[in-house]
Amino acid sequence: MGEQIHYRACNLCEAICGLEIRVRDGRIVSIRGDAHDPLSRGHICPKAVALQDLHEDPDRLRRPQKRIGERWVELGWDEALDEVAERLAAIRLAHGGNAIGVYMGNPSVHNWGIMTHSGAFLGPLKTRSRFSATSVDQLPHQLVSYWLYGHQLLLPVPDIDRSRHILMLGANPMASNGSLWTVPDFRNRLREMQARGGKLVLIDPRRTETAEVADEHHYIRPGADAALLLALLQVLFAENLVRPGRLADFSDGLDEVGRLVAPFTPERASAVTGIAVAEIRRLARELAAADGAAVYGRMGVSTQAHGTLCQWAIAMLNLVTGNLDREGGMMFPQPAMDLIKGPGSKPGHYAAWRSRVRGLPEFGGELPVAALAEEILTPGPGQIRALVTIAGNPVLSTPNGRQLERALGALDFMVAVDCYRNETMRFADFILPPTGALEHDHYDLIFHHFATRNSARYNAPLFAPPEGALHDWQIFVALGRRLRARLRPDAGQPLLRRLSARLKDELMLRLSPQRLLDHGLKRGPYGRRAAERLSLRALRAAPHGRDLGPLRAALPRRLCTADRRIAALNDALREELARYDTVLAEQQVRAPRAGELWLIGRRHVRSNNSWMHNAQRLVKGKPRHQLFMHPDDLAERGLHDGQRVRVSSRVGAVDVEVQASDAIMRGVVSLPHGWGHARPGVQQRIASRHPGASANDLTDERCLDALSGNAALNGLSVRVVAAEPSRMVNIRTAVNEEGARA
Repeated sequence: MGEQIHYRACNLCEAICGLEIRVRDGRIVSIRGDAHDPLSRGHICPKAVALQDLHEDPDRLRRPQKRIGERWVELGWDEALDEVAERLAAIRLAHGGNAIGVYMGNPSVHNWGIMTHSGAFLGPLKTRSRFSATSVDQLPHQLVSYWLYGHQLLLPVPDIDRSRHILMLGANPMASNGSLWTVPDFRNRLREMQARGGKLVLIDPRRTETAEVADEHHYIRPGADAALLLALLQVLFAENLVRPGRLADFSDGLDEVGRLVAPFTPERASAVTGIAVAEIRRLARELAAADGAAVYGRMGVSTQAHGTLCQWAIAMLNLVTGNLDREGGMMFPQPAMDLIKGPGSKPGHYAAWRSRVRGLPEFGGELPVAALAEEILTPGPGQIRALVTIAGNPVLSTPNGRQLERALGALDFMVAVDCYRNETMRFADFILPPTGALEHDHYDLIFHHFATRNSARYNAPLFAPPEGALHDWQIFVALGRRLRARLRPDAGQPLLRRLSARLKDELMLRLSPQRLLDHGLKRGPYGRRAAERLSLRALRAAPHGRDLGPLRAALPRRLCTADRRIAALNDALREELARYDTVLAEQQVRAPRAGELWLIGRRHVRSNNSWMHNAQRLVKGKPRHQLFMHPDDLAERGLHDGQRVRVSSRVGAVDVEVQASDAIMRGVVSLPHGWGHARPGVQQRIASRHPGASANDLTDERCLDALSGNAALNGLSVRVVAAEPSRMVNIRTAVNEEGARA
């Protein structure tokens, strides 16, 4: 066969770096960065090289699996799809649509077949019991964008290629390559910014990899970011530094914002953040004076008790300094396949219904995943009796994973569309594995909406799928057809409505992702322009992708609000500001009680949630799942570096090795997310040899951002003591017993 060279984007994280992959005699011989990719510019991280491991992984499932007692057996696709559809239809007919829950994991947005066709399967279920990884991640971002700009995907990103000043909170792009900010080659982009006199200021409880390359790093107590952000706003208004410029022409409520933030002084913020008053004032003044500045906050400010307030304050800082929609500031990308202005756009909606048990608000059709376990375990009308999971592992990625395990064991039926039998999938009755990442084509539908430069790239598959294998979108279409035949969801509706619904369904079932992409590209912002004339054919002819230029000013044209204006405030935000004023007045944002510590997460460039730990080249070397703890906090408790310790919270405890680190502030400990692979019944041999501990065996499903329902995974109070060997044996025994029951 000789050697072939393939160009494609890596779809393992948000950076979507361009790759050059060489294949000889049907085997990958090298994976390098594509120097001609207009977005990533040759950058590559270790995850991309592991694409070969994932493709060749003997643990990856390739045929449908059915659990019979404690055994798993393979079966044919028709048999599996028929039985799954029959079981789901029976539960829906007996108990209603809401009795079937749906969870979609983080990899869903990395696979365009899921994005285009999951509705073909989930639509007939007509369930409001829908959950996803959004509510343990970026829900506050989307809610604020919906309220201010009219669309949940209208998220501005730092224009780092032209910026002079970036104030960053709770983000680590040196490890993540950007998050809700597709910024591959971040290190070199930052160097270029610094070379032209630019400055990066980082606020974080840990001296992260990004802090090491920043111009300034300030420690902040976990959970206190809202106080700092509101104080920065207060200084800007109090010192007449507010300069919205042209944004004032289509923004409402800025004067009221000034009045509402007046009580949040730097003095109050300093008392809870640990940052000096003078430093807070200086940070505000430098932000106001910078010629092109961006304020950007990510996981550390979203996954906390006041995440939505934090993201709103960040949006206000960019707006009142005139840096929103400005070169060098926070700008809105213009993707070629536009999910914001295109047909079928889903702007979002808020609190159209609430969860059955706690009354938590939905957003965009999804309930907070912190409510999933209780919705399964609590009897009554609407109780979830069956669960569909798509590319997810909520046992390791959502709060109180042990409670969710108990809930999954109580289900009547569970089906998973996934390539692995992981910590969650081991509870499934059926696992339906789609083709692997290199066995199907791909286009990034989501991440071009967050990219630091406009571009477009279509990827052809490298390898033919195994004989009889199905792509994920084909699985969804096949299940959708079977469900419609069994449920007849349009029965009882008027004739014209039935015909319209059937026509819409049939179009979805007949159109492939490729046809949908071609249609979207031709109707999109670059399909109509003579200079680009984008289409699927044009992208096929451009193996390195098409450069569509730097980010451009888009407001007010791109706003999706009814009046094309930015609404800086609404009643929910006013109430939240008043509530937070009370929180500060009553000193509820304070250090944990005596003996307790704050728990935060962390990210590593070789890890991405729970689904990268079965690749040997990503887990080899020094362990990366220890608990980080300041040496003084260790000494205060009579502990030492390398010791095995027990970390406990309200919901549970884990035993883990501790690592002394002066890069973390006193009173804070850090445990990475996504580990905990010691569960029985998992078929991931490499991950099981590097188990670590699950941070979500500690996080609390009751700790939420009140506005959005997003899980507060950071700033949790925990205790750390020496682990007792006898208790460790008991834990191991309990795990084995649980596996036998499962």
